Amino acid sequence: MSPTLPTFSLLILLFSLSSARHLPNTTTTTTSPPSDLISDDSTQLIKLFTEPKVCEETYGFLPCTTTVLGNLFLILGYGYLMFLAATYLSSGSELLLEILGPGIVGGLFLPILGALPDAMLILVSGMSGTVETAQVQVSVGMGLLAGSTVMLLTVIWGTCIVVGKCDIEDSVAIDGKDTKGLSLTGSGVTTDIWTSYAAMIMAISLIPFIVVQLPQILHSTSGRHLAVLIALIISVLLLISYCLYQVFQPWIQRRRIDYAKHKHVISGVLKHLKMRALGRLLTDQGEPNREVIEKLFTAIDTDHDAYLSASELRALIVGIRFDEINLDEENAAAKLLKDFDSSLDEKIDLEEFIRGIKNWLDEAMGLKSSPHDGAGGETIKHLTRYHEQTKRDHFLLGDQSDEVVEGVENPQWTTLKAVLLLLLGAVIAAAFADPLVDAVDNFSSATSIPSFFISFIALPFATNSSEAVSAIIFASRKKLRSASLTFSELYGAATMNNILCLSVFLALVYARGLVWDFSSEVLVILIVCIVMGALGSVRTTFPLWTSSIAFLLYPFSLALVYILDYMFGWS
Repeated sequence: MSPTLPTFSLLILLFSLSSARHLPNTTTTTTSPPSDLISDDSTQLIKLFTEPKVCEETYGFLPCTTTVLGNLFLILGYGYLMFLAATYLSSGSELLLEILGPGIVGGLFLPILGALPDAMLILVSGMSGTVETAQVQVSVGMGLLAGSTVMLLTVIWGTCIVVGKCDIEDSVAIDGKDTKGLSLTGSGVTTDIWTSYAAMIMAISLIPFIVVQLPQILHSTSGRHLAVLIALIISVLLLISYCLYQVFQPWIQRRRIDYAKHKHVISGVLKHLKMRALGRLLTDQGEPNREVIEKLFTAIDTDHDAYLSASELRALIVGIRFDEINLDEENAAAKLLKDFDSSLDEKIDLEEFIRGIKNWLDEAMGLKSSPHDGAGGETIKHLTRYHEQTKRDHFLLGDQSDEVVEGVENPQWTTLKAVLLLLLGAVIAAAFADPLVDAVDNFSSATSIPSFFISFIALPFATNSSEAVSAIIFASRKKLRSASLTFSELYGAATMNNILCLSVFLALVYARGLVWDFSSEVLVILIVCIVMGALGSVRTTFPLWTSSIAFLLYPFSLALVYILDYMFGWS
């Protein structure tokens, strides 16, 4: 069912509240009792009952209220609209990605559009009203920034581990196999190596937080405004660098995958030749055993012209049968020919073959050839380990070249639909960010609950819910590729919070001359990002027990902010 109908119904309901709100009666006057006849406390009590509470309508027509339940309803209503905005932006982005592919779309537009709802809320939290009002309301933006990052890397991260777990065998989660139940060490998730890089980048994106916090660390009050400006410049530069990396990442991935595949072919050929050889490939001195290698050369040279051609190398590769990878035999043979053909005559003679085998063995053995490399000696064991390692390296790079990529039907209509969804999502996010911030601020005033905690807990579920649902759905497919996409998306969203949303926040603080006083919030972001970034950087397989780290970090973050703010007075 399309969310458009509930959207309009909700709008009508919200607008209808404007007729029922309490408005100040400007014509009514009250006679104040003489100040010398009653106490100051009595005066305040009389004002409480005689002066109506007022609230300011957003845009002059959107409803507002001063009651707890009324503001709670408005938060839920506007929060749902922000959820729709995030959903429309996500859907439009995915459609655009299908047509234009990764690169500029996946690297530049999608991360920015994913962070747009958060950025809009942060922007409007400090734009309206006086500087004093903005200083109070900007805590909503900081709460959202901290809450979004913490929620993505704790609750959602841990949930994706539980939902996407598979059986772990030989330190790798097996796609689609989930027979070990809730085994803390026997089941889990494996991601590709690019996901580890995404976690590293997320940790690097914390630099602006550290820079802007330096005056507080050094107990200096004079350089805070300058620190905000320097942190803003660094965050913008990191944002540009991150987008450029994402744009060129598909090309970098293809190069890395091709290289890993080539190394796996080399290891497979060496292992095959060693098993076919009736002797040792190297002498006791580590030099090529010409007699043995010459016999191998003759066996491969099927036309007996004293040269190996690309077709003969292709026959060798086909005979080895690299079933574990999707291999283009023609391309692999061409690369092997290039490795051996030092004379560049498109064929390999015996001397070139011997030198090539020696170079391959040096790389495989780490330049430490064993003098005991008989048919059943250490060399074949080492080559077997090397072959398995190259297979694992290729696997962890996440090569999906065997996947069928289907064309998009009716690309013109799909493009138009994508653009309309993106525009609709952007308009909704821009229109309802301000009233949502006002509702949070009014709810905070009515309940005496700090607005930071409301925005920290509630708002991220509205602005990041589409990303959360998408991540959990991907994780539930229980495959390496889907798990890699899931956690890359989470790390990427946290990175955009740390650079794009922070850039907006810092620009707002600098432009309006606000005070940067968010030490506890920054500390929480640093702790969560460093812990989860380190965990994601040093490993590619995550057993089920790692989800407990993520889940425990969420209540720890809430408790830490509360203790630092209200017991130690950090803010």
